[in-house]
Amino acid sequence: MAWGLAFGAVLLAAGWVLPKWLLSLSMIAMSYGLVSLGVVVLMRAGVAPFGQGLVYAAGGYAAALAFNRWGITDALVLCTLGGVAGFLMTLPFAPFLARYRGIFFAMLTLALSMVLYGILMKNEALGGSDGFNVTRASLFGSKASDANAPAVLHSVIVLFTTLLAIGTRIYCDSARGLVAQAIRDNELRVEYLGVSVVRVMVTNLLIAGTLGGVGGATSVLALGHIDPQFSYWTTSGEFVFVAILAGHHSVVAAFVSSYLLEIVRSLSSAYFPNYWQLALGLFLLFVIRFVPNGLGSLWSRITGKQGGATR
Repeated sequence: MAWGLAFGAVLLAAGWVLPKWLLSLSMIAMSYGLVSLGVVVLMRAGVAPFGQGLVYAAGGYAAALAFNRWGITDALVLCTLGGVAGFLMTLPFAPFLARYRGIFFAMLTLALSMVLYGILMKNEALGGSDGFNVTRASLFGSKASDANAPAVLHSVIVLFTTLLAIGTRIYCDSARGLVAQAIRDNELRVEYLGVSVVRVMVTNLLIAGTLGGVGGATSVLALGHIDPQFSYWTTSGEFVFVAILAGHHSVVAAFVSSYLLEIVRSLSSAYFPNYWQLALGLFLLFVIRFVPNGLGSLWSRITGKQGGATR
């Protein structure tokens, strides 16, 4: 927890001195990190979702519609609505998905995400294939000046990211959170001990959905635009990429990996515009080869701690 607070404090202070392009990169990295943290929570239980774009888009569209249709402009409220939308989007599917594992779980989540993508593409009321824009959000009823607006929004996103990361860490170290790892290792034995595997999986799915919804809302505020691409399978694939890069040993590692993804993507796009996907692929292969359990496992090696989400 101390490391999470320190990480958040550094980001909060950096937001007031970094140039605007780095602030934009940081906000997107934190947004992706939140969604990927939900993937990590599910990976701890032995499943990998390939459809987190479903809740990412749900949170993003909820925030964008609230801003444009309902006149809600406060960034804190919009981020909260995004989390609620992600939770509600996951709620009806969680008991169904909780009973599947392996490739079946991955494909079902992917299918749900692509169904939403198809609906968004055809629905002109939601902007169709072009989506729609979101202008500058306010904070406590007032809007920051042009010079300070990016730093203020960055601070709001840091606040949500830090609180949710600490909450996830507490859950992962709780009894139910640790049971998720036992489910990954031997699901049948967990059932024999009297623990409902389905209930634990439903809880993990709802947590991942909430994190994904907040990540979608913060992305919309940072980008100022939303479109159906939020729910496309390649977007979901990037979240899995970050989760694999991070591993399931550390909460902070999910955000470190997300920052690394954005840095590699930005540098590759700048210097190798036609081959940046290749650079990302080689980077992931390098990590899998030399750090097969993810970047978070490095902290476990240093401290000698194994198991749950470490500090």
